[in-house]
Amino acid sequence: MRRVVVTGMGVVSSIGNDRETFWDSLKSGRSGMRRVGTEYGDPAPVPIVADALDFDPAPWVSESRIGLMDRFAVMGVAAARQALDDAGLAVTPESAPRIATIFGNGGGGYVILDESYRRLYQDGKTRVHPLMIPKAMPNAVSSGIAMELGFKGPNYTVSTACASSNHAIGQAYWAVRSGVADAAMTGGCEALLAHGVLKAWAAMRVVGRDVCRPFAKSRTGMILAEGGGAYLLEELEAAKARGARIYGEIVGFGMSADAKDLVAPDVDGCARAMQSALDDAALSPEEVQYINAHGTGTLANDATETKAIRQVFGAQADRLAVSSTKSMHGHALGGAGGIEFAAVLMALTQGILPPTISLDEPDPECDLDYIPHAARKADIDVAVSNAFAFGGLNAVVAARRVDS
Repeated sequence: MRRVVVTGMGVVSSIGNDRETFWDSLKSGRSGMRRVGTEYGDPAPVPIVADALDFDPAPWVSESRIGLMDRFAVMGVAAARQALDDAGLAVTPESAPRIATIFGNGGGGYVILDESYRRLYQDGKTRVHPLMIPKAMPNAVSSGIAMELGFKGPNYTVSTACASSNHAIGQAYWAVRSGVADAAMTGGCEALLAHGVLKAWAAMRVVGRDVCRPFAKSRTGMILAEGGGAYLLEELEAAKARGARIYGEIVGFGMSADAKDLVAPDVDGCARAMQSALDDAALSPEEVQYINAHGTGTLANDATETKAIRQVFGAQADRLAVSSTKSMHGHALGGAGGIEFAAVLMALTQGILPPTISLDEPDPECDLDYIPHAARKADIDVAVSNAFAFGGLNAVVAARRVDS
């Protein structure tokens, strides 16, 4: 089994559309949430969103390709280009067939679907965009990345709702570890901020009324977001041989199914995924120092996740630092793990743990150290990223610092 490291990183989010801006926002506890006007419908379907208002794909995506993809795929390709440029990996005719693209996305082209159905059903039009189907397909992002960057290895999209990105990262890790690929572009993205989709989420009554307050007694729900993250994975010795900067080593991946409720999380299912990641990495609970929690700000998730962490980590749970960066960048659903893995890697390399902002009074059922309000300096060696999805699907990635 080969050791797998991350050598490139790219981010698109409400708090920054590149790695540096994103990390500066996390360190300063800056929120990307804003009150909605009429841009997504009048009256507004939801009160607050976390959209990437400043996102401009032009520096990273070919102009001709931008028009061929929905917003979610454009964001994913932009993040992937950032990651490849960051890694400095040359794609050659010899290496291209050995570079995989495994990306996560929850729902595909929500924006083009919403626009097209509005034209048909509201405006009375008889035609839709001729590329509606290829723009809407969830695998448009993986296909777009390969076409834009020239990767010719294994290519597919993982769609497991809010666990999509973590499932993709884990499978890309396994692909490189096992030798199926020599390198892989992975991560995930989502762009669902359209009138009909926001109305559907509002109907579920899980959307917050103001800000996202994970683990707080006063939390009212998630804040829907857009964006994603991309990572270039390589085999350790190959990365060292070409002098690549290494953000961290992926050491374990675990997944599970609750096989219970469609939307309610299950303690045992979440715990099995975390334990599976530790087992895959041959890690003891005592070796883990930080968890980037799924931490959605919903009543059900936060208490369940806390119980699951205590079930897996036992006495170590009281020594763990845990935070939810969704308190700043919102919940990008299928892209959530893609964004949050950047926070994990930067915490490992920079020795700073991102906070859970807006956590004034914790829920008594949420009794861990959630790094409230402000970032914390801490040199850590091992961190875990959690992702739990509707349908009872759970995916957890474990990473370790690699000393230069």
